[in-house]
Amino acid sequence: MLESVVFSKSAESVFVSNFIFNHPFNKFSIRKPLKLNFSMEKHSTKSCKNPVLACQASSDSYETSSLRKDDSPVHGLSEMIVGVLGGGQLGRMLSQAASQMAIKVMVLDPLENCPASALSYDHMVGSFDDSATVEEFAKRCGVLTVEIEHVDVATLEKLEQQGVDCQPKASTIRIIQDKYLQKVHFSKHGIPLPEFMEIKDVEGARKAGDLFGYPLMVKSKRLAYDGRGNAVAKSEEELSSAITALGGFDRGLYVEKWAPFVKELAVIVARGRNSSILCYPVVETIHRENICHIVKAPAAVPWKIRELATDVARKAVSSLEGAGIFAVELFLTNDGQILLNEVAPRPHNSGHHTIESCYTSQFEQHLRAVVGLPLGDPSMKTPAAIMYNLLGEDEGEHGFYLAHQLIGRALGIPGATVHWYDKPEMRKQRKMGHITIVGSSMGIVEARLNSLLKEDSSDCQSTVTPHVGIIMGSDSDLPVMKDAAKILTMFGVSHEVRIVSAHRTPDLMFSYASSAHERGIEIIIAGAGGAAHLPGMVASRTPLPVIGVPVRASALDGLDSLLSIVQMPRGVPVATVAINNATNAGLLAVRMLSLGDADLRARLTQYMEDMRDDVLSKAEKLQKDGWESYLNP
Repeated sequence: MLESVVFSKSAESVFVSNFIFNHPFNKFSIRKPLKLNFSMEKHSTKSCKNPVLACQASSDSYETSSLRKDDSPVHGLSEMIVGVLGGGQLGRMLSQAASQMAIKVMVLDPLENCPASALSYDHMVGSFDDSATVEEFAKRCGVLTVEIEHVDVATLEKLEQQGVDCQPKASTIRIIQDKYLQKVHFSKHGIPLPEFMEIKDVEGARKAGDLFGYPLMVKSKRLAYDGRGNAVAKSEEELSSAITALGGFDRGLYVEKWAPFVKELAVIVARGRNSSILCYPVVETIHRENICHIVKAPAAVPWKIRELATDVARKAVSSLEGAGIFAVELFLTNDGQILLNEVAPRPHNSGHHTIESCYTSQFEQHLRAVVGLPLGDPSMKTPAAIMYNLLGEDEGEHGFYLAHQLIGRALGIPGATVHWYDKPEMRKQRKMGHITIVGSSMGIVEARLNSLLKEDSSDCQSTVTPHVGIIMGSDSDLPVMKDAAKILTMFGVSHEVRIVSAHRTPDLMFSYASSAHERGIEIIIAGAGGAAHLPGMVASRTPLPVIGVPVRASALDGLDSLLSIVQMPRGVPVATVAINNATNAGLLAVRMLSLGDADLRARLTQYMEDMRDDVLSKAEKLQKDGWESYLNP
């Protein structure tokens, strides 16, 4: 049985000065003096425990008591030190989330001024792929996790054998590090993938081209991210240049059949220490030069596609070991298939929006998972969000100037939040920060992003998005429909009034109904005279609630319109009000909107109280003056 030297509380305390760890012969340095407790007592690795573990997370349940077994208090959710290999922007945002939860995050990164340095509980300066440094770092941590998968996995495996708690497991990191091995692993578990094969020489590459056709995706097995390690050969003649661009066959290469995707999707998956799994909503990712540029949440895809993507992501993560956040990147093909592209065993660019848009951010969720706390709610708390990566537009100071100009404009955009990573060096296409914009619809947040990217963002601030659309087939309906507009104006509800005829402008009606939701419309009020086709036809093309207003026509006094609306076929619901009563249609829309607006609900309550007081006042006057005086004041 392996044995190891462990620290003991009973041993004499020894202070190790900063000088020792910063000595030029050492491969690492620590910014803060350490108080280390040494003991030569030996234990088996099974019973080995780290002295800094104030609260050991259980793989089965989380101990909610505020006292540990030795009756000393726990300050915060957990006093376990979470060690993070890597101190980039992901480590920085993990540290931000940890500070809100009173969890201590310590990072290992070679740069003294890495993005996480200023916000982490502590920072060991050293290489996260150097074995000795990682082993020393692990001694100070209760659980070890990663913000970059390109670490020394052999060291992690060795540490696990010694009893160090690594989340996710080293076996998972080993699989993910090698993209070819990753593909083999997921293929064995029945996960749908683009066809792939290893290539070891030019002849093998040509055979792959003959088998898969062109264009052909050539990839490096290792150290490939943000577009690095990928090359496209559009023909057999381009194979050699693609292979050379990736460093040749000694680098380790494989090829994938080109996936005819129409959208790139992603699912952030949280896995607890007890193997419980929660999935965040499916998002769409848009890349610029193979680097994630924009993320739209949720993805504008049919519900069946969302379910399929979530199912593939869940199965992929279930095949791996360990707790934490996993990002699953997917292709949506033109025939409706979902193919797995790759998986990252850590927080990911496609989940940055969760900080503002979800009840539990991916960074808080990762900490919950690796420590052993209950997983949080991954659902969105806002209808729509867009994450825009701040990529370096130029080198050096001019690049900083351009980025800060964009940040300045973002501060004036409703629903926008800026995240700056505080990287000391600006380079083209380098991720320097991101901006998340949230709003009541994807159309609204897209409009705000477009405004942000213009030199003048004043248009976005001055434009009011209508929440209710009032439509009618003819201007002859306007004298009735204006009452709905008056009610909405009185309650401060933004709205638009349009003429949209079901019979004379069917294409316009189709376009209006189909796009209303994306533009931010939440309710449609449709005036209906005569045949009354407008409310029903609009309802058949939109998921929004539609309120029909029967408008009195020259024949049948509007009864024909009323009967037409209330006889809609099953599956296409349309609400309605009394003939010519657009006032009630406006009030019904206000009531529906007030379900998610406390201020509007309070104004509606006041309106009802005012109506009551008006009736009581009239009743009192009638009783006091008598009916004759009341009628003849």
